[in-house]
Amino acid sequence: MTGSGSSTTTAGPVRQRTGGTLPSGDPVAAAWTDYLAATRQLDGVRRDAATAASEQARTVQAAREELTAVRTRLAPQEARLRELGVPPMSLVPAPPELTEATRAMTGGSGTVLAALREAKRWAHGADDVLAARGLPGAAHWSARPRNLLLYGPLGLLVPLFQIVAYLVADSDAVAVLALLVGLPAPAVAFGAGWLAVGRLFPPRPGERVDRTPRFGALVCLVPAVLVTAGIVLAMLAA
Repeated sequence: MTGSGSSTTTAGPVRQRTGGTLPSGDPVAAAWTDYLAATRQLDGVRRDAATAASEQARTVQAAREELTAVRTRLAPQEARLRELGVPPMSLVPAPPELTEATRAMTGGSGTVLAALREAKRWAHGADDVLAARGLPGAAHWSARPRNLLLYGPLGLLVPLFQIVAYLVADSDAVAVLALLVGLPAPAVAFGAGWLAVGRLFPPRPGERVDRTPRFGALVCLVPAVLVTAGIVLAMLAA
């Protein structure tokens, strides 16, 4: 009930504001922030550990493959050296060598993998030396310079004979005969060089011998063509 000189005030229910964030001074908010930071840090550590473990596994697998490849190459080399009369004691590492190798292996799987790859490279070089018959110094050369040692002398042999025959010939018939003999000379020289390369420089296991046929044919053909052209021009001028 109200009087004429009075007023009535109706008070509604008090509403509380709820927000998505807690006040900055709230200890619960600080604890939640610390928890999120620790979770992110832990996740980063977990990812780094997983990456390192995966890399370690790949390195170990690669080292095992390299070790298998080195053993595969060393076995026939050992048999070959024994056939050549090398004492078995010389084919076994000495205690100081074993100690040095053990010390080098303490650097982890990466160091072991690098050492095995270096050993594989040395095994390849040993294959070249053992395979080369009579020319071990050229076993490490690339194919063209190595094959030039065979194609070159064979390609020059008959042209030199033609020059000597022309200089000492008493008649043109002998010079013409020397030219006719020299016509098939490049093919003969190339064939002999082809066989000699395969004989003196056999390939490694699982590979094919690189005879560089185009290069060999060019080496055998150019001297013969030049000498034949020179002799013909000399005969025409005479």
